[in-house]
Amino acid sequence: MIYLVEHFYSIQGEGKYVGTPSFFFRFGGCNMKCEGFACSERAPNGDEVLGCDTVYAVNKEHFLQNWIPINKAQELLNVLSLYDLPEAVDIVLTGGEPLIYANDEVFVMFLEMLVANGHQITFETNGSLSVDFEKYPVYKECIFALSVKLSNSNEPESKRIRGDVIYNIASNAKDAFFKFSIDKESINIALEDEIQSICIHSPQTKVYCMPVAGNKEELEENTEPLIEFCKAKGYNFSDRLHIRIWDANKGV
Repeated sequence: MIYLVEHFYSIQGEGKYVGTPSFFFRFGGCNMKCEGFACSERAPNGDEVLGCDTVYAVNKEHFLQNWIPINKAQELLNVLSLYDLPEAVDIVLTGGEPLIYANDEVFVMFLEMLVANGHQITFETNGSLSVDFEKYPVYKECIFALSVKLSNSNEPESKRIRGDVIYNIASNAKDAFFKFSIDKESINIALEDEIQSICIHSPQTKVYCMPVAGNKEELEENTEPLIEFCKAKGYNFSDRLHIRIWDANKGV
């Protein structure tokens, strides 16, 4: 079963294509929790749930009532007709972790329909789940933002860094780039060595670093130290434009 958590039309706020008008499909479910990012969301039952800045799309137990079950590809495609959109607008598939559905026939059919209609597709993925580019060649037409998790996520290294998966995606995708989430406290804990250990699996792939932030205050707090880190190491700094403009609001 595919679960859709939310959909909205905005601009891409992060990474290589920042500022591009994009339509977002946020899917529910993830193979990680990333509680080290310490972002919190209050569940409908009043519980404070810890995780990443989209914990509501990760934690099924507390937020299931907001997850919409999808049974047919056309249901997803019909969502686009609810909006007044430019022709063949860019599509961003995010989560949670959208690639937990990579082998789902409904999901693959949805991708094929999008490509047939001229849409550019970008996956926002943690880069730990395999993609079968030969069985499902539609993935070769997609862009992958590889948000590989660092030790500040509190996920075990064996789970978050899959060199074979990173190489496979970067080698077969239409385009790919690394996108790391970093807070000021993590800059001095040998992140450079960790990033290099990830990038060695695809040395030609560009690196973008963005501040860990669940709201505008956290974004501001982590931005300047991260800019200095990027200047020192030669990485690209990525703002989180949607948070800077709209703070912690959803659907932007």
